[in-house]
Amino acid sequence: MTTVVSLLGQEFIVILTRLAAAVLIGAVIGFERSFHGRPAGFRTHALVCIASAMLMLVTVYQVEWMKGVPLEAIRSDPTRMAQGIMTGIGFLGAGVIFKEGLTVRGLTTAASIWTTAAIGILVGIGLYLAATVSAIATILILSGFRYVEMRLPSEFYAHHTLKFDRETVMPEDELRALVGRHGFSVANLSYRLTETGRIFEYKMVIKTRDRRNAERLAHHLRGLPAVLEFRIAPTGD
Repeated sequence: MTTVVSLLGQEFIVILTRLAAAVLIGAVIGFERSFHGRPAGFRTHALVCIASAMLMLVTVYQVEWMKGVPLEAIRSDPTRMAQGIMTGIGFLGAGVIFKEGLTVRGLTTAASIWTTAAIGILVGIGLYLAATVSAIATILILSGFRYVEMRLPSEFYAHHTLKFDRETVMPEDELRALVGRHGFSVANLSYRLTETGRIFEYKMVIKTRDRRNAERLAHHLRGLPAVLEFRIAPTGD
């Protein structure tokens, strides 16, 4: 009897440790997302990680909830549970991805949710070393790689809108020259009259190799009396 109680106590400690580790790891990853204002953050990642761990515990301790069934009749395949978890997480990840014009946001958060689920699976089956290394790598990728990415040579794209009074519209060639002087090239230029024909609007996608050009362009546009309104909205996550 004492041996049985001891074994039950050990199992309880193992389960408690794995679930606590899952909450901690998920919360740490989620904090990074919350800190940067993403919709799926602290609580979401903690829940995803502990849910994955719980479902894997169901498989690990399958014998416990199938008492009375002969051991030879139990066909356990933990990988099937893992596959089911990752498939289900796909729907949750899709919920944080949204499109605004040509901009797609939320891809990194969706990937972090998917990764957190995988880490939860590792914790659930007791692979603490792999889970710890994966958690550290995930945090480094989400936080540290952000600064690396900002410094990598790449093209910076933005949606650019300019509004003028109908009587004082800047000619297109002058507009292209202005944008070009600030290091941008123009693509997909369109025109529109709004507010019952009183406002003329240019809408375009601009690109440059130096994202600081956006600030310089905005500063210049603020000083032009003819510009009623402008918008420079970076694309990306």
